[in-house]
Amino acid sequence: MNKMAQLADSEVFRAFATYATIVLVKMMLLSLVTAFYRITRKVFANPEDAAAHSKGGDTKKFLRTDQDVERVRRCHLNDIENIVPFVGVGLLYTLSNPDLYFALLHFRVFAASRVLHTIAYLTPLPQPSRALTFFVGYLVTGSMAVFTLRSLLYI
Repeated sequence: MNKMAQLADSEVFRAFATYATIVLVKMMLLSLVTAFYRITRKVFANPEDAAAHSKGGDTKKFLRTDQDVERVRRCHLNDIENIVPFVGVGLLYTLSNPDLYFALLHFRVFAASRVLHTIAYLTPLPQPSRALTFFVGYLVTGSMAVFTLRSLLYI
C-alpha cells in the first residue's frame, strides 16, 4: 500500500479532514455573510459595485463603511489568520502519528473555539468571551505544533 493510501485510511487523518472541512466551510460562509450585509445595507468598497446597486443614482453615498459590515470582515480576517495555520499545522500533526484520542481532542476543541469565536464576534458578546475563544484555538494549534516538533526532533 502506498503512503498516500495509508494516510487516507488513517483515522487521525480522516478526523482532521472532517474538522478542517468544518472550519473552512464556516470561514467561507463569512464571505457570504459579508456580501449579505453589504447588499442589504447598500455599503460597498468599490465604485463599480456601488454603481451596480445605485440604479443610476449617486454612487458616492454607497461608497462608505458600516460597523456591521466591518465587524463581519474582521471576524473573517481573524478566521483566515487562525484557520489557515490550523490546517497547515494540523496536516503535519497528523503525519506525526499522534494518538487518536488526543488528535480528536485537538481538532474538536479548535473547531468549537472557532464557531464560538464567530458567535461571540457577530453577536457581539462582551469581552473576554471573544478573547477566550481566540486563545483556546490559538493554544490548540500551538500544542499541535509542539507535539509535531517533538516527534520530529526527538525533544
